[in-house]
Amino acid sequence: MTVDPMPSPDDETQARHVASRANLLPEEEAVGSEDPQEQAKLILEESQERTEHPDASSQSRRSSSQEATD
Repeated sequence: MTVDPMPSPDDETQARHVASRANLLPEEEAVGSEDPQEQAKLILEESQERTEHPDASSQSRRSSSQEATD
């Protein structure tokens, strides 16, 4: 007999985020979704990847206050 391990707090947090994101936005409802849960999971995974590995060429450049006054 195998016992499933208790989900970690990270797993529970991810599950909550996926469930929350699976509620379609009005624009998404207009076109529909065959699997909102899977769609939400993929969107959040892509977002996490962009957060962890940002593409410097696509990031907006912010000026320091000194640069803005020069």
